[in-house]
Amino acid sequence: MKKFTFLLILSAIVFVSCNQSSKSESEMNPFLTNYSTPFNVPPFEKIRNEHFLPAIKAGIEKQKSEIAAIVKSTAAATFENTIEALDHSGFLLTEVSSVFYNLQSAHTNDTLQQIAQEAAPLLSEHSDDILLNEGLFLRIKAVFDNRAALNLTKEQQMLLEKTYKRFARNGALLNKAQKDTLRQINSELSLLSLKFSDNLLAENNAFELLITDEADLEGLPQSVCDAAADAALNAGRESGWLFTLHNPSRVPFLQYAAKRELREKVMKAYINRGNNNNEFDNKAITTKMATLRLQRANLLGYATHADFVLEETMAGTPGVVYGFLNELWAPALANAKKEAVELQKMIDAEGNNFKLESWDWPYYAEKLRQQKFTFDEEELRSYFELNQVLKGMFDVANKLYGLKFNVLKNVPVYHPEAVVYEVTESNGEHTGILYMDFHPRASKSGGAWMTSFREQFRKDGENIPPVVSMVMNFSRPTGDRPALLNFDEVLTLFHEFGHALHGLLSDVTYLTLSGTNVSRDFVELPSQIMENWAEHPEVLKSFARHYQTGEPVPDELVEKVKNAGKFNQGFATTEYIAASYLDMDWHTIKTAVNIDAVNFEMEAMTRIGLIPEIDPRYRTTYFAHAFSWGYSAGYYSYLWAEVLDADAFEAFLEKGLFDQPTAKALRENILSRGGTEDPMELYLRFRGKAPSKEPMLKSRGLL
Repeated sequence: MKKFTFLLILSAIVFVSCNQSSKSESEMNPFLTNYSTPFNVPPFEKIRNEHFLPAIKAGIEKQKSEIAAIVKSTAAATFENTIEALDHSGFLLTEVSSVFYNLQSAHTNDTLQQIAQEAAPLLSEHSDDILLNEGLFLRIKAVFDNRAALNLTKEQQMLLEKTYKRFARNGALLNKAQKDTLRQINSELSLLSLKFSDNLLAENNAFELLITDEADLEGLPQSVCDAAADAALNAGRESGWLFTLHNPSRVPFLQYAAKRELREKVMKAYINRGNNNNEFDNKAITTKMATLRLQRANLLGYATHADFVLEETMAGTPGVVYGFLNELWAPALANAKKEAVELQKMIDAEGNNFKLESWDWPYYAEKLRQQKFTFDEEELRSYFELNQVLKGMFDVANKLYGLKFNVLKNVPVYHPEAVVYEVTESNGEHTGILYMDFHPRASKSGGAWMTSFREQFRKDGENIPPVVSMVMNFSRPTGDRPALLNFDEVLTLFHEFGHALHGLLSDVTYLTLSGTNVSRDFVELPSQIMENWAEHPEVLKSFARHYQTGEPVPDELVEKVKNAGKFNQGFATTEYIAASYLDMDWHTIKTAVNIDAVNFEMEAMTRIGLIPEIDPRYRTTYFAHAFSWGYSAGYYSYLWAEVLDADAFEAFLEKGLFDQPTAKALRENILSRGGTEDPMELYLRFRGKAPSKEPMLKSRGLL
């Protein structure tokens, strides 16, 4: 593994070392030398901000020379000298870019954000130079047109098809004037997406609620108050309790704070991110992005951006997505309306003279849950110490797939809080490296995600193992109390771990098809199926132990969790589907003249009948999935994949929670295959039948 990666990067060293021959190794750009790190992970301790732009430029020039060699070849175009050669090109650029953009999300700074603004147009231009290269496309087309005569494996067939489609769908068939227009659109979109993300990070960090009167903490659990006191001290305040918009702070505040005016202040700050008419406002950016995406789709021959995007998904068309959402919307909204009536009755019974609002829903829903099921989140949190949950999660992976996770201390990390594991098979064979980064900080984007510093692939028969990363924003330790997760955080951890397993267990030849490089409405299957194990009573009882006494979670509390599973699902399903509609509406526009983002959103929510007590899970100006994270016209995919994951988990419920033949079938037919075959074919091979919606509908209380 080390030897192969060294050989790949060696050519890049030759390319740039003429300007560095007089420098010592310590002064050289670490991206342009052999890493010499354990498992060949990025040498984070040597990487400085000033290394990125030169390395990106070197990577661009290196790939240009690789592409030129393909185009200038006098040999007839073959799969090996064209399609395979293209897939193997750009390794240096991919290495640098993966580190850069992962740091920009997980541990950014002003300099990195400025570099991103400089790099975006360079990378956009380089991508267009490849996709719009006429000579390259002619060779690709020659191989594609002759595909029936070639003796290709299924994986090679898929790589050929996806390569041809990628070029055809991204402008290779356009004339010169159209290609110039496309280049301009792509460049502008890349910058707007970065600006959207930077603005959202700034808005997240800008809000602070400093409470100085202890009476204003009424209702908040001691653990939440302790965390807020620590946050105040860490922010340089001499005293008080500091609350922010980060999930570990905002969520429990809205859930428990008795002072309604303070809940309103926090909720309004949250739902107005990017909509404050300041330097970080995202309204004009989202409108411009939607307009440019429409123009690009039209240029490429599609009616809307959603038509363009969905062509390469399981859903296929906007009509299918809308039909799927419509089928679920009516029962979900009906449930939500019943829940709203129940919460309003509780408000009235307390003698309060106000109407239920969005900042009241979490508070009264938690009170109602405690009333109905006689437990609250804080009681459960005591049993979810982070390290114990990790142990339970790793145990699930071991029982299913024989994997082992060993902490590494001698591996470079991009931040002191990151933890690194070597992942091995049951026989000790190396599988990959897993980074984990658990807690929020000002330099980290909100949310949780899985990514890769290097994806698995093969070159000349040698396997290149993956380097995968999971980034979260979970509750921090406070004082002598360890990091305790709420149940949603436990599910999130298992979810991202499912993505990580998809990347770690990849067993393909070509980088383009590796790991999570699958359609967006299939990529959430491996992540969401893991959540089922997290909440299964047998698994829950195996790792949920009280952080002080070590006692396992009582059976009666597990039963309460199970019984409360469908509680508030009308709200949860409705807010999610509302955001999915909003995403689709933005990306099915056919004209884009003078769109006002706020009015557009209001009209979209009015059209579906969303009740005012519920906000869509993401509003336009902070909808990062749609405007920054690559899920445009794709946010529906979580619910689409939930149909798959609920049906897939039924196989384990039928045959055994850790049934080895079923686990082997899941690994061999889905987790290891990446994008090498049609996703429905892979699913049918695993399950033996088409997925049923019934398990998902039952789990959400819609059946």
